[in-house]
Amino acid sequence: MTDGGGHMLPATGFQYRFCIFLTPDTQGVLMMKDEKEDDLVNAEKKLSSNASKKMEDGAVTQGYRGERHRLIGLLNTALASELVCFLRYTRHYYMVSGLSNAALKAEFMQHAQEEMQHANMLAERIVQLNGKPDFDPGDLVNNAHTEYDDTDKIQGMIKANLVAERIAIESYRKMIQELGNSDPSTSLLLTTILSKEEEHAEEMRSLLD
Repeated sequence: MTDGGGHMLPATGFQYRFCIFLTPDTQGVLMMKDEKEDDLVNAEKKLSSNASKKMEDGAVTQGYRGERHRLIGLLNTALASELVCFLRYTRHYYMVSGLSNAALKAEFMQHAQEEMQHANMLAERIVQLNGKPDFDPGDLVNNAHTEYDDTDKIQGMIKANLVAERIAIESYRKMIQELGNSDPSTSLLLTTILSKEEEHAEEMRSLLD
């Protein structure tokens, strides 16, 4: 386009079109990206499908790798041990008297309460694994690793509790080792209880004459 003097005027109003040319390498990258996105979508669909099956199993999903029935048995043994420990510490609390033993009484009661907390934690995990916690009084003594104690001597009580704590510590360590990586939730629970039992053992040891 020219003006009246024959000079060229700058062009205006042109539309530009851009084309993107894909090299074989670029095409390959885009295809890989599409494949990964498809894999993620398929994986999510599979998770949703698996989660919809056997919903009555609750927390026990298809990916659970532990030996569930054996583990429930081990947890019930630990539950029995914790209940026996609760009863032993509670008896010791009531058998100790005198102002000079007030601190010891408080120690025994605190340990009793913590052992019952452990029992409740174990029972809850057993239910999560679709098992049944065994609270039958007739089974406690036979199933527990630890023993009840009926001594009337304070040092005898302390020694009985220390022995029981050491037994519990070793039992929990073996359970944790056996589980390995098959059940992280139960391993974490047992590790938490183990840590508290180690505290109990140290506290009882410090009370020995």
